[in-house]
Amino acid sequence: MPQKTASKSTPVSREFAGYCCELLAGAGPCVARRMFGGWGISTDGLTLAIIADLGDGERLYLKASDDTRSQFEAAGCLRFIYQAKGKAVGMNYYSAPEDAMDSAQAMGPWAGLALKCAVKARVSSVKRSSSAIKTKPTSRPESAVKAAPRARRKPKAP
Repeated sequence: MPQKTASKSTPVSREFAGYCCELLAGAGPCVARRMFGGWGISTDGLTLAIIADLGDGERLYLKASDDTRSQFEAAGCLRFIYQAKGKAVGMNYYSAPEDAMDSAQAMGPWAGLALKCAVKARVSSVKRSSSAIKTKPTSRPESAVKAAPRARRKPKAP
């Protein structure tokens, strides 16, 4: 399975980000925002793609999931992997297939797949956060008790 590891990304151009938004428009109106030297592309608040230069040029990476990983790998797509504290860290993003970069029509099925993964990721994170136990403290900790204000000194007369 081909992978590309980055130790440092270089800035990605606004023009390429705009072109990628045009390609992904089939998933909905896209917005590109600067993110860690690259761009995040979202529609309706869902991040469906990122753009980064991992050393071999600007590249569009689409949101994936455990269920869709094999489709991306079968198309020869590279997983997004970056270095953090000396370790390679992979994210659920894969490079867009080369032939899909030619037109919005060719990108359409991949954009739809990335959007489904973004929706699924959001639903999963909402379920995780809503299952958290929320409690109220029953008594105030010692550190929360305010100390009496210190008396002020009168200024010395000249």
